[in-house]
Amino acid sequence: MKVGTNGVQINYEVEGDGPWITLSHSLACNLHMWDEQAAVLARHFKVLRFDTRGHGRSDAPAGPYSLEMLADDLKGLFDALGVRSTHFVGLSMGGMIGQVFALKYPGMLSTLVLADTTSRYPAEAAGVWADRIKVAETKGMEPLVQPTLERWFTEPFRKSNPGKVQRIAEMIRTTPVPGYVGCSHAIPKINVSARLRELDAPAKVIVGEQDMGTPVAMAREIHESYPGSELLIIPSAAHLANVEQPEAFNAALADFLAKHR
Repeated sequence: MKVGTNGVQINYEVEGDGPWITLSHSLACNLHMWDEQAAVLARHFKVLRFDTRGHGRSDAPAGPYSLEMLADDLKGLFDALGVRSTHFVGLSMGGMIGQVFALKYPGMLSTLVLADTTSRYPAEAAGVWADRIKVAETKGMEPLVQPTLERWFTEPFRKSNPGKVQRIAEMIRTTPVPGYVGCSHAIPKINVSARLRELDAPAKVIVGEQDMGTPVAMAREIHESYPGSELLIIPSAAHLANVEQPEAFNAALADFLAKHR
């Protein structure tokens, strides 16, 4: 289904019944990145998944985008669906959207799970993102597929789970270039570490032990900046910890949510 918000059509799915829980995906993925989590969560929650602007079946206008824009898209989706309070799970870019949203719209997110994400990039990261933007604009998404998979999954997982890896590869490959570029302008500008102390919603920070994209040090910075947050490091997982270690990820979600329902 789709809803118009903030000048774009946002694609979303709702399943299950109970308190709202919202799942926000990474760059170059779509709402199906959460299939394994949604199936479990829908037993106890009303699960909202959506394609971020520029991804999946949502509109992909030319950018650049900003994280504030993506947070406003989400607010419009919530308003259209009558969501006044929701648990929130965001991975990578999704976690960045969650942090910016929580600061901009205080009180709407009852809990926050921030997975494989960051609250701040060092200045030197801008060059890495500029290089990726240039590749996408000049050569399309295909040259980005393999290096992204190598960052997102450990080598043993890539070798032993070709089906899961190829499913994610297809998400990367089919991400609209304007959407990838638009979001790649937004991501490196995140800088909210110093403001996380303003948040009081219970939070759990999760990171794959071998995450190269947003490494453990970035998760520790969020944890240390966010009063009362919990930190979990998942072994044998890289950036998409929810895909690589779904049982550990789901167990962490269940434990955290059970304490804060």
